[in-house]
This record gives sequence, C-alpha cells and structure tokens, in this order.
Amino acid sequence: MATLYGIRNCDTMKSARAWLDAKGVRYDFHDYKAAGIERVLLEGWVREMGWEALLNRSGTTFRKLPDADKQGIDARKAIELMLAQPSMIRRPVLDTGAARIVGFQPDQYAETLEA
Repeated sequence: MATLYGIRNCDTMKSARAWLDAKGVRYDFHDYKAAGIERVLLEGWVREMGWEALLNRSGTTFRKLPDADKQGIDARKAIELMLAQPSMIRRPVLDTGAARIVGFQPDQYAETLEA
C-alpha cells in the first residue's frame, strides 16, 4: 500500500488525496504536523531525489527564516531545516514502495500507479 506524506490542510494535499480517492487507490496518510518525519526516511529521500526537490523554498515557513538560515544550504542543512519544521518539505510525497513522487501532478500519479 502507498503512503502519502504531507500536511492535512494543504490545498495540494487535498487535491492529491481527492485524486487518489477518486481512483480507488488505497494509501496511508502520514501527517507531518501530527507525526513529524523520521531522520532516516528524510535522509533516504534526499539521497534518492535530492534536497533541492524536497525543500520547499517558496513556502511561508521557509520565507520567514532569518536570512542567515537561508544561506549556504546543502543536503545536511536542508535535512536539519526540514526535521525542525516539516512544513518545509515539499508536498505531497507519495511513496508507492517502488517509487517516490514529490509534488502532485495527476499524469505522473497515473503513470506511476499504473506501472
């Protein structure tokens, strides 16, 4: 079964959940706000997909950071930022077991879930 990671009240999350529900895809939902994120899981995602794909630099949480925290970001610093404030992780992350997708694009979901 797939796992959808994100934050319950995010509009993109709502769209992804509605799409999965409409297609009858079974999934577990992991809410970062309620359950956080495990370091080992986040580190694995960063190795697989790159911190640049995962760190949501356009979100309010990142934009409110002091300028010093926004400078010199590398994988280690990005992981620490995302662990401290999981709302900085781009949403959603869909983990099918065989593949992981960051963000929601219906065509990409369809292609991945039909494979």
